[in-house]
Amino acid sequence: MPQSPVITRLPVGRRHMLIALAGLALPLALGTPAFAQAQDQMPLVDVMQAGPLGDRSLGKDDAPVTIVEYASFTCVHCANFHVNTLPALKEKYIDTGKVRFVFREFPFDAMATAMSMLTRCAPSERYYPLIDLFFRRQEAILTSQKPLDDLLAAARLAGFSQESFEACLKNQSIYDGVNAVKKHGAEKLGVNSTPTFFINGKRVSGARTIAEMDQLLEPLLPK
Repeated sequence: MPQSPVITRLPVGRRHMLIALAGLALPLALGTPAFAQAQDQMPLVDVMQAGPLGDRSLGKDDAPVTIVEYASFTCVHCANFHVNTLPALKEKYIDTGKVRFVFREFPFDAMATAMSMLTRCAPSERYYPLIDLFFRRQEAILTSQKPLDDLLAAARLAGFSQESFEACLKNQSIYDGVNAVKKHGAEKLGVNSTPTFFINGKRVSGARTIAEMDQLLEPLLPK
């Protein structure tokens, strides 16, 4: 059976990625529910080093607390945080100027890589809305018999056409940039599960409720 034009024109690494996307539905539970007791303080210079694609953040640049999250779009625990905790975190801390929030890609598989690339191809004002959309549609996409079609349908809501969708997934610089972010997280910061947060440089692993985030953030805020 002939391959689709998207697959045949991809460099080898991403050709394999699209083959994987076009196959059977991917398993849902791909993240690791790591709730590490140890909280490691990492050098801020390493934590705040953005990848070649740069960082896109929510909140004030001079907020007293910065949260950097490493996440995979196919991690159910990441989806739980983004759907159930981040809205309250945004209202209570980000929108009030207390916290700056940075999302960084740490894809575990082909689908997560594709989703990460698409968010990076989106205009900056649609970056976080598309992240939210992908996490809210995670289960539907990952359990679909045609996950690539469902991914395209979600991307269309952010303004992608068939052509721009395919062009994004063939973009070598975007692909390399996403992998550079993951490599930095793994090699410099010791990220090995998602979600992993760095709160003013302190590593905290595992999805957290808003009450748990309160306990982590309140001691760091000016009184």
